[in-house]
Amino acid sequence: MITVSENARTRVENLMSEEGLGDDYFIRVSVVGGGCSGLSYKLDFDNESQEGDQVFESNGKKIVCDMKSFLYLCGTELDFTDGLNGKGFQFNNPNASRTCGCGESFAV
Repeated sequence: MITVSENARTRVENLMSEEGLGDDYFIRVSVVGGGCSGLSYKLDFDNESQEGDQVFESNGKKIVCDMKSFLYLCGTELDFTDGLNGKGFQFNNPNASRTCGCGESFAV
């Protein structure tokens, strides 16, 4: 399962409202090759499911990811922070064996 923290839910709702996205949109997360640790997270809004998508509901938000990405993201929490150490979405991924300093990429 992939979960969404309360802070991330609030930020997602604000962004979706600012962009004028309706209730048919959801959070799409995925893993792509790249970054200084080898794999990077990708976060988008989408309104079209694909064959093989894994679908979750957390904190009132629908999260979707492809099966390949789910193998890397199982158990991950999407969070949002605006603290002194940086502002933005964070992936708290228990499968990552190491991450880069900026938190944008990881390795398993």
